[in-house]
Amino acid sequence: MQILKNIVIPGSKEKPIVLDVFYKQSQKPKPLVLFVHGFKGFKDWGHFNALAEHAAEEGFVFLKFNFSHNGTTVQDPENFGDLEAFGNNNYVIELDDLKLVMDWALSVEELQSEIDKEKLYILGHSRGGGIAVLKAGEDTRVKKLVTWAAVSDFINRNKLRTIQTWQKDGVVYTVNSRTKQQMPLYVQFYENILANRDRFHITRAAKNLQIPFLIVHGTTDEAVKLSDAEDLHKACKQSELFMVEGAGHTFEVRHPFSGKQFPKNADLVINKTLAFFKG
Repeated sequence: MQILKNIVIPGSKEKPIVLDVFYKQSQKPKPLVLFVHGFKGFKDWGHFNALAEHAAEEGFVFLKFNFSHNGTTVQDPENFGDLEAFGNNNYVIELDDLKLVMDWALSVEELQSEIDKEKLYILGHSRGGGIAVLKAGEDTRVKKLVTWAAVSDFINRNKLRTIQTWQKDGVVYTVNSRTKQQMPLYVQFYENILANRDRFHITRAAKNLQIPFLIVHGTTDEAVKLSDAEDLHKACKQSELFMVEGAGHTFEVRHPFSGKQFPKNADLVINKTLAFFKG
């Protein structure tokens, strides 16, 4: 097993992207899966390392990364030590970061004999699922797409009270339930949405997709409603909707993850996802 851990590449607005690549060295081209984390997420959350190892064992090159402005740092990629960057993050930055990761993966010398450039796949969780749909709609290099608990709308997601606070104070705060940090979101985030409404239309991007698309969602997701998955499925005629009965937003995985086995729902989702990518 080859593991390239905490590789640093240039990201948006002079902030670095930190990434990991897992694969079994064979000198034979393999599908490349790019994993996109969600809001208040990071590449080493929960079972993501175990997921990467499992995918590599199954014959994939698996790449996961921290967005340049997700609030983690090069020195500490597992904790939110740069809340200023977090507050200045937005969807354009995340879309640009994903393109930079794709460009790097398809050109870096170490991977040239290991990846099949015609089999570049994206897997996105939660907000990262929305970003994945938008990027798949923009970039023809993406050949398959899977979302886990993805949001279907970036434009109307903010509550009126939140918008009013932004307009009055220039910042709102979101609590990280795990670390108890008060994490800022500056008004630029809302202004960025208003300035890019057409680009951020997730269901429209889904409607125009011409690639295989698997939508995975738990029926008791506490963070993103099941209706988001249904909206994506309605928009994309050739998509497949896979509902996991009784599953929550992370399919019962918690951070930190120290077990040797995935929880039942997570295991079901992972196997379904890798089978879809193989098919």
